[in-house]
Amino acid sequence: MSASSDTMSPPGSRLSSGKPQRGSILSWLGVAPFLLFALLFLILPTALLMVGAFQDAQGDFTLGNIIRLFEPNILSAYQISLEISAASAILGTLLGLALALAAIRGGLPAWIRPTLTTFSGVASNFAGIPLAFAFLSTLGRMGLMTMLLRKYLDFDLYGSGFSILSFAGLTLTYLYFQVPLMVLIIAPAVEGLKDEWREACESLGGSGFAYWRHIALPVLWPSLAGAALLLFANAFGAVATAYALTGSSLNIVTILLYAQIHGDVLHDQNLGYALALGMVLITGSANAGYIWLRKRSHREAA
Repeated sequence: MSASSDTMSPPGSRLSSGKPQRGSILSWLGVAPFLLFALLFLILPTALLMVGAFQDAQGDFTLGNIIRLFEPNILSAYQISLEISAASAILGTLLGLALALAAIRGGLPAWIRPTLTTFSGVASNFAGIPLAFAFLSTLGRMGLMTMLLRKYLDFDLYGSGFSILSFAGLTLTYLYFQVPLMVLIIAPAVEGLKDEWREACESLGGSGFAYWRHIALPVLWPSLAGAALLLFANAFGAVATAYALTGSSLNIVTILLYAQIHGDVLHDQNLGYALALGMVLITGSANAGYIWLRKRSHREAA
């Protein structure tokens, strides 16, 4: 009789005897620091720039700031930023995938993978002034590699047209943190490739190319596309490295935004808000695509 009564008891009667209820006060207190941080440093600043983008210096409503975004110099800044972000994202995706495949499925010694993962975790967060200084010391006009190439190989790096203060130089600098970030993102997806799939392909007469074309790449492509979008957003929003490396010699949107907010000559705070709003829309779209593709890859893996 007791067994039947326990079976017939309503689900809510078991809450008191086991796990704590969802949404308890302690649970909300635990997540409160994150919510407060998101409110103060994400939600409120975004709301402020959205309002400021449609105001003039006197606080009146205007569309002038949005219209000015289509001026040639501003469109050029957005174009260069988009090109640098796309180039570093594509190269970072390909190089990061190659590194992850070599470390996880390349048959290398066991110590390679944890070493690569540790380095990637550090390098993906190494940016700003230290990274700019490191590349100037390495590939600047008097940098270590520049001098070694000139001395031992009789090759003038800057005589060939290269400059660290250029599109190619900034893209190369961005790759320092783009490639390690790609390794960290794509490693779980590479681990998800099962050996049984390759064995089944080989047993049916399929080649290595057929395995990658019909099995591995279709499984990996949502993760690859999502990672590329995340790398794109990561590069598009980078400002400290670009400003420390190139100053105002390269017209990208983050440097133009900095000049409008803090500059002495081009100071126009509300135009800076409009520039930032455009950046938010671009990076937000890239991040939304990454989230959607990540959910899709998890669903296909399940």
